[in-house]
Amino acid sequence: MNKPLVGAFLAALLLGAGVAPAVAAEPAGSTSEVSAEAAPQTKYTAPDTVPAAKAVTFAGTVALSNCSGSVVRIPDAAPTDPALVLSNGHCMESGFPGPGEVVVDQPSSRTFTLLNASGSGVGTLKASKIAYGTMTDTDLSLYELTSTYQQIEDSYGIQALELETAHPTAGTAITVASGYWKRTYSCDIDGFVHQLKEGRWTWKDSVRYTPECQTIGGTSGSPVIDDATGKVVAVNNTGNESGQECTDNNPCEVDENGEVTVREGINYAQQTYNMVPCIGAGSTIDLTREGCALPKP
Repeated sequence: MNKPLVGAFLAALLLGAGVAPAVAAEPAGSTSEVSAEAAPQTKYTAPDTVPAAKAVTFAGTVALSNCSGSVVRIPDAAPTDPALVLSNGHCMESGFPGPGEVVVDQPSSRTFTLLNASGSGVGTLKASKIAYGTMTDTDLSLYELTSTYQQIEDSYGIQALELETAHPTAGTAITVASGYWKRTYSCDIDGFVHQLKEGRWTWKDSVRYTPECQTIGGTSGSPVIDDATGKVVAVNNTGNESGQECTDNNPCEVDENGEVTVREGINYAQQTYNMVPCIGAGSTIDLTREGCALPKP
């Protein structure tokens, strides 16, 4: 996983480390230098025409104490609904949930620094609970806030990022926006992984990036934004750090036939369209709603 970072001292210490995805590098702009051996064969053919990209900013992203995240909403959310913050399951303050473990409605008073378009912190948001969290089949957490979407917009002029409702497609231009580092990574969706295995955990239908997105520690939980629509299509969560097979910080790909592939230096995210059917009125997480396929407790 793109390891959550622990405190400012560790962050500063890691500034001198290498660019492996599980350790922090210097918080500079997006980079595109990748060794030839790290690059997988792409799984798509570039289209003749590409939709005009929208400018992706930090507006709506948040910084956690050890990870990144974003304020998100479903398309039909009401302004008076409690706002939701999206991050990774492995970023929860309660620690990594075990395989098969699902957290629902767990009280939380966690705080988040809300960023504006330029990446400046404009305010502090507070959680009332972890509405949902797991590392089974996916790696996500949803925090319910004490503020509504309207209150956040009125106070800070920031709108929530909208969750895409459809499965993304290979070749889509994306931006990973890290609130922790105030840094973005631009690349394309290279393809999708039947099963992504890392240590004790297995994730399904994961997004694989093209090599340009060299995400690092602290980018865990960052929204993955479709450049053409500005909508969130996934949440950044891991990468193969040193070429090991299926170990912690070294996920491996397993196809439908059980064949294992290791892609050193390649990073991944978990899709978010499948969350939308599970969110009802008032930002309530209802795992019994029609179309909701998230793991249940």
